[in-house]
Amino acid sequence: MPQHKSAVKRLRTSEKSKRRNSAVKSVLRKQLKLQRNADSAEAATQLSATHSQLDRAAQKGVIPKRRAARLKSRSAKQAQS
Repeated sequence: MPQHKSAVKRLRTSEKSKRRNSAVKSVLRKQLKLQRNADSAEAATQLSATHSQLDRAAQKGVIPKRRAARLKSRSAKQAQS
């Protein structure tokens, strides 16, 4: 356990961000799976939602921006075929 006041606060804030980050990642993984398993009719709507979730996660700093760009590219390529 932390001994200093600042270490206690740091523990609290890191736990808070850990919960928030895991929630964002969970939603993102679900959306990527939905988009991957979508048929061609709903692929366009799922693609838009997927890109939005990826951009939001990158903006919050949950995933790196380059990873978001790579996943967006891959999902768009997969939706076309």
